Amino acid sequence: MKIAKALIFGGSALAISFLAGCKAGGENQGLEYAPQMYHSVAYEPLTQIKDESQGSWLSTREDGKGEFFNSNIHNPHAMNMREPVANTVPRNKQGYLPYRLKAFELEPAALTKNPVESSDAVLKQGEALYLQYCNACHGKGGQGDGKVGEVIGGVANLTGGAYVNLPEGHIFHVITKGKGRMGAHGSQIPEESRWKIVHYVKQVIQGQATAAAPAPVADSTAVAQVTPAN
Repeated sequence: MKIAKALIFGGSALAISFLAGCKAGGENQGLEYAPQMYHSVAYEPLTQIKDESQGSWLSTREDGKGEFFNSNIHNPHAMNMREPVANTVPRNKQGYLPYRLKAFELEPAALTKNPVESSDAVLKQGEALYLQYCNACHGKGGQGDGKVGEVIGGVANLTGGAYVNLPEGHIFHVITKGKGRMGAHGSQIPEESRWKIVHYVKQVIQGQATAAAPAPVADSTAVAQVTPAN
């Protein structure tokens, strides 16, 4: 009896200790039953680790290979990521298609409509963006009298002449691709931000309640480039 009680007591104490060791709290993360699921080695999307011994010191894999070996021999170009479906075009986070017009394609660019709906908040954001990116050359009032404009000369006065009647798509295209002495800013200013600058230029600097109406659409592909996804 004494032996049986001792075994029961010892077994109970061992079970309690084991369960206590599994409990997580504070700095103690508890016992992980499947550590590879919690601390899995992330795959590099564009490269593969082809050496099967890489990470063997850490590995508990059933296939005996190193923990860092992650090559997928079925994927092309020695990548782990899968290639996009053929003939598909990625959209940005706003759902717009990529802007594919060339620098010289000003006429189809003029047909492109502003996909960003105008509002007081958008105009306020457009003002901040204009002062950040455009003020140095075009000046605060858009008259081409910014500090940089005074030095290099030939900066467009957005408040007069033919510039007042430019369609929104034309202005967006010039911001994106550049024209004349103005360099391209497409890589510096996000697409939605460029459209907000256009709203600010048309409605505040040029004082137009609504943007100049674009010419009749002759090529639907120009408009489709900025049509949000359904």
